Amino acid sequence: MVDFTELARSVSAADGLFLDRLAKDEARRSGVYLTGISQSFSGIAARCLVKQGRAADIIVEIAAAEKDTLIMMATHGRSGLNRFFLGSVTEKVLRATSSPLLVVRAKEKAVAGGEAIFKSLVVPLDGSELAESVMPSVVALAKQLDLEVILFRAYAVPYGAYSTGEGFYDPVNLEAFLARLRQETIDYLEGKTAELKRQGLAQVSYVAKEGMSADEIIKFARATPDNLIAMCSHGYSGVKRWVLGSVTETVVRHAGDPVLVLRAQS
Repeated sequence: MVDFTELARSVSAADGLFLDRLAKDEARRSGVYLTGISQSFSGIAARCLVKQGRAADIIVEIAAAEKDTLIMMATHGRSGLNRFFLGSVTEKVLRATSSPLLVVRAKEKAVAGGEAIFKSLVVPLDGSELAESVMPSVVALAKQLDLEVILFRAYAVPYGAYSTGEGFYDPVNLEAFLARLRQETIDYLEGKTAELKRQGLAQVSYVAKEGMSADEIIKFARATPDNLIAMCSHGYSGVKRWVLGSVTETVVRHAGDPVLVLRAQS
């Protein structure tokens, strides 16, 4: 993508001609760069495309125009105010696209032409139809790549439940409630594990962890190497995104493993 849109709006006609030549020269250099990259894909057909405009918008438009497109992008995974003010092409695409998106953490010393080797496919679930909508893709990927599937679910008592008080707040009742939560989580995961095995997957296991979903997913992924994480997202945008946050977006930012994000179908 070559983007001189904002700059071109505020310059004179003469400078506009200069920017036009600059954009064409940049497009040519980009084409040469992409051609070189495409030649590293041995035995795979690759097509190069250079477009002028905002990167995120162009990526989303191209993917939407071609059915069954998987977008693959890298992210530095920055966080904090720097992320809020500067934004990220990857995160903009994550929120806007209806196409599947594979996000890979950029490494300082990437090896050109190296192969990504996954041992397991981690699938975070929360009991909702939204989270479970990734299952058909999980089954297809696991069979094609011969991956172990690890179903993951975190559970936690409601915020504030550890405060002193009566009834539900009593430590004895709270401990019993937590035990029921864990058992319900295990029963749910065992049921989903059995479903996947009936669909022909031999390597299926599950993990239940006490804690907040995003935190536990990230910790588990960091402790077990060579994972591909598969998740679903509504893709909300705007202030609501920043105020409420998103388990999917948090995992994309902070997990070291690649994350496959599938858009929920409305």
